[in-house]
Amino acid sequence: MASMKLIAIFHLLFINILSIQVAKCYNDKLFREYIGAEDNSVKFFDVPVNSKVDFHFILSFAIDYTNSSHPSPTNGDFRVYWDTENLSPFQVSAIKSRRSNVKVAMSLGGDTTNDKYVYFEPKSINSWLRNAIPSLTKIIQEYNLDGIDIDYEHFRKDLDPNTFAECIGRLLFHLKSQKIITFASIAPFEDESVQTHYLALWRKYGHLIDFVNFQFYAYDKGTSISEFLQYFDTQRYNYKGGKLLVSLGTDTSGGLSVKDGFFEACSILRHQGELNGIFIWSADDSKKDKFRLETKSQAFLANQV
Repeated sequence: MASMKLIAIFHLLFINILSIQVAKCYNDKLFREYIGAEDNSVKFFDVPVNSKVDFHFILSFAIDYTNSSHPSPTNGDFRVYWDTENLSPFQVSAIKSRRSNVKVAMSLGGDTTNDKYVYFEPKSINSWLRNAIPSLTKIIQEYNLDGIDIDYEHFRKDLDPNTFAECIGRLLFHLKSQKIITFASIAPFEDESVQTHYLALWRKYGHLIDFVNFQFYAYDKGTSISEFLQYFDTQRYNYKGGKLLVSLGTDTSGGLSVKDGFFEACSILRHQGELNGIFIWSADDSKKDKFRLETKSQAFLANQV
């Protein structure tokens, strides 16, 4: 009888601890921003940071391609491609020490390098991991990074989606289990090939992915509020159980614009308890407009507008 009571007590303790951990992880005041991809000298301290939100800078990008005029894949041997002059390890430390609500991650992959598509091209799962784990660990430790984001956007037709799932999933497992990173995200968008690969990853390793930075700005320009909410519901179903973030592009991207009701749509999602945060692509593009949408997005999340 006593042993049964002990088991019941331990079970309740476990459930309570789990509930506390889930509650700690959840935060609808999360703002994330990609930075450094376009070499226009944008710095961390250029970007306004609201103290009432959790702010993630995402360095763009680390790529497993050679740094050359004719880049070629390196089978998981990653190199830094962001603006290292203005976004150095020293500057990462400076922004994190002066802004206690800031964390810094790096994104892997991206769209292009030297105007050529960046493909996910492993020779094999094991050989890719043998290169990826040490090369990424070195960058993470050198820059004192907190997490990584997966933003591969191009896949060869003969690549099995399971290969992508195993490479990325095992990578995330290692980095998290060894406490090299504290969070991970993925950045898919609505494209058949892209979704096939990311959903294969999600189905098997979704428990290792903290945020889904879905590129809603990749939808057509002129998207309406009702269309946006429908797209959100579709992706919430696809990435069931994930923290799906809404997004804005400050370049020439499409999707639901601010003038067409982006923040009205965010208000609807917040009322429904579905707003997990906002991310913007990118600080580089926002610089010319003095980061107007970064300021407004953070104020919205902090309930200051």
